[in-house]
Amino acid sequence: MEVRLARASVKDAEALWKMQVASFAAMLEKYQDYETNPASEPADRMVWRLEQPDTYYYFILADGQTVGAIRVIDKMDGSRKRISPLFVLPSFRDRGIAQAAMAEAERLHGDDGWELDTILQEKGNLHLYEKMGYRQTGETTVINDRMTLVFYQKDRAET
Repeated sequence: MEVRLARASVKDAEALWKMQVASFAAMLEKYQDYETNPASEPADRMVWRLEQPDTYYYFILADGQTVGAIRVIDKMDGSRKRISPLFVLPSFRDRGIAQAAMAEAERLHGDDGWELDTILQEKGNLHLYEKMGYRQTGETTVINDRMTLVFYQKDRAET
């Protein structure tokens, strides 16, 4: 399966927002994190993100079909780059698409100095990020009695 990224713009805000809601709806129901879950964000929040100068939103395409999106925050000044959010539509999960999208983001933005956070209770996410070379920082944030965020960083491996 060929996975590539296609840059999105403000004109794509509604399509991105709809995909984001569909991708995070099950987690919103599971964790009831109404203040932090991307599925509960208003559509204008997507426009706001897309207008930020350091934001690079990409559609994730698998064999030419739009299956998700990834947002990279990259100030292009040597500071850490951030992935927030990354999502794949439910019917396309467990096919290696998120891993391939992360690898492509690193190819585009450099393979050093990354960070992200994810839900500690989502073991599949932890496995993915650790497989991609991310390491837990030790920082966590309890969102509610169901959910805790865990923070990760990735730096280029020393050779």
